[in-house]
Amino acid sequence: MMRTERVLVVQRPGRAELRTQTVPEPLPEGAFDVDTVYSGLSAGTELSFFKGSHPNLTASWNPELGLFRGTDQPTGYPVLRWGYMQVGRVVASRSPSPAPDDLVAMTYGHRSGYRGDPLRDRVVPVPEDLNPLLGIYVAHMGPICANGLLHAGADQHGADVRSLADGVCGRKVAITGAGVVGLLTALFARMHGAEDVVLIDPTKARRVVAESLGFAALDPDAEDTAVLLKTRWRHGPADRGADVVFQCRGQASSLALALRLLRPQGTVIDLAFYQDGADAVRLGEEFHHNGLAIRCAQIGRVPRGLSHSWDRERLSAETVAMLRAEGETILKHVITDMLPVERAPELLTEIAERRRHVVQAVFTFDGTA
Repeated sequence: MMRTERVLVVQRPGRAELRTQTVPEPLPEGAFDVDTVYSGLSAGTELSFFKGSHPNLTASWNPELGLFRGTDQPTGYPVLRWGYMQVGRVVASRSPSPAPDDLVAMTYGHRSGYRGDPLRDRVVPVPEDLNPLLGIYVAHMGPICANGLLHAGADQHGADVRSLADGVCGRKVAITGAGVVGLLTALFARMHGAEDVVLIDPTKARRVVAESLGFAALDPDAEDTAVLLKTRWRHGPADRGADVVFQCRGQASSLALALRLLRPQGTVIDLAFYQDGADAVRLGEEFHHNGLAIRCAQIGRVPRGLSHSWDRERLSAETVAMLRAEGETILKHVITDMLPVERAPELLTEIAERRRHVVQAVFTFDGTA
């Protein structure tokens, strides 16, 4: 007997398709099978594979050296495994955990099913009181945003971060980019006591979502948002601006704006992925004269000295807590598109060609949306 799975593959730049593959039976000892319920699209990272701009396509990441090297074997096409926001139901298990019928969050790519190994794969239970659709954020996307707050806390307190509130509580927070990362980061910041949270994004549809969630949203193309916020946010003589800026938009101009928003000696916590580099970032102006800092909050690591107390499981737990508090508004305003995975190639083409805008798209695998 064979188990059949459908997998969304990027065949070449601008071309995605569904493939069918078989998985041998019987289920090996220690493994489990999961059927996908929902698979979320991370438009920034995943469109880079679809458009051909991801660095892994032309160079290979060497984890030992910490370098991209063209001399190593790049990923190239076809891209067989991409996507990191999956929710699935365990349908068979020969492992102590998870058990059949458990709902789990994982990061195995856009596919109808997956054969997992709990000693190899990260498996996060989705609590029964959480809407399964919100589970797309539990394993990876939510922890990305929580890790941003953790880096802000480490910037203030070093390795003595007790709560995600340590970097934002009572502080004035600006967020450049109102996509999913920016919106979830804003919700985390508000939940953890930020005095004021303002999102900045040139896309009107994203500003509308931010305002629907109860945040002020500014258009950087309509006004000088740095002048506006530095006029509003005063700490003392010659000390104005955001206490911390979370940079969540993969554009060099957005990073340049983030630096302009900061008060002197402030820090940009950078969660963005710059597919084209950041040639427009200017380091001879505000960055130099105000003594600023840029701190990369990449999900591959937590701040130095915090890995033991702040592992990925704790960041997922923080995500669940935020989703319990803000889940209804996220379902109503952030998750904008649900469609069968069969329509994924069409959606990806429309987004890449800027004929369609989505905040959060979610694929289903039972033919329904």
